[in-house]
Amino acid sequence: MKKYTEDEIQAKLRSLPGWTFADDRIEKEFKLADFKAAFGVMTRIAFEAEAMNHHPEWFNVYSTLKIRLSTHDAGGVTEKDFSLAEKIEAIIQQAT
Repeated sequence: MKKYTEDEIQAKLRSLPGWTFADDRIEKEFKLADFKAAFGVMTRIAFEAEAMNHHPEWFNVYSTLKIRLSTHDAGGVTEKDFSLAEKIEAIIQQAT
């Protein structure tokens, strides 16, 4: 999988509001209603990630979920990361 350049990443981020690029990864923080809602979203994302064989780095504290995506095999951000980010956005939209 081809690693995107920073210019390519910034262009693709325009279609994913709130996502940022830093340290060779894209990331976003989500605020949900409570811990149960955050954990439910994480579970749904986990199934999508497993189906793609692409697993996020994430942190959860109560109702806050921070997700970081990078394709380790490519050494940076690839189409796989943007594909998972889009799926994450759809899951979050359904949950809120």
